[in-house]
Amino acid sequence: MQFAAPQSWPCAVCDRPSTPRVHPGCQERIADNLDALPRLYRQLADVLIPGRRGGEGRSGTRTAPLPCSLDALDMRSRGGIEGVLAGWAADLCEREGWTLTCYGSVETAVDGYADLLRRNLIRLCDEHPAIREIADELRQTVGQARRLLDGERPPRRVYVICPCSQRLGFTLDTLGLRCPNCQQQHGHSDLLDLPLAERSAA
Repeated sequence: MQFAAPQSWPCAVCDRPSTPRVHPGCQERIADNLDALPRLYRQLADVLIPGRRGGEGRSGTRTAPLPCSLDALDMRSRGGIEGVLAGWAADLCEREGWTLTCYGSVETAVDGYADLLRRNLIRLCDEHPAIREIADELRQTVGQARRLLDGERPPRRVYVICPCSQRLGFTLDTLGLRCPNCQQQHGHSDLLDLPLAERSAA
């Protein structure tokens, strides 16, 4: 008796043949990135100190340093790591009819939204139409934070203002971004057309 081979189709993230909607390797990488972001957020506090990279004690440039790393400041501000996680958490809650928790500090928001997305990762991989964009944005954000911690200059992050007045952060590699406030989806060209935002403190 012959048994039919399990049906497979292109993974919704990487396009490799996969029996589940999202390849197990892709799902694991998304989980790893969600687990990493709260830790990276805390480690970036060390990069705010001139001449320091990730708390490893390596000296910086011999020239007079800036008061702090502006790239690290951007990633630790609202709209940085928090904005990426908050946007997808808000999207998930809207789809499921849940109430999105609002947090008082950026750090607790990073922890809370990363945890929410991590606990619902199987649901996202099985059902969310933009799981590829979620995976890409998490990967880019983790990569940017790690480059900062390693002392490399990351891709320049641009901050703009959504029509609803929400501050949004993205790099030139960002394919698109959903506003965590009004839920409007902005494509790459749409983001470039939005007015620039002023820098804000973490």
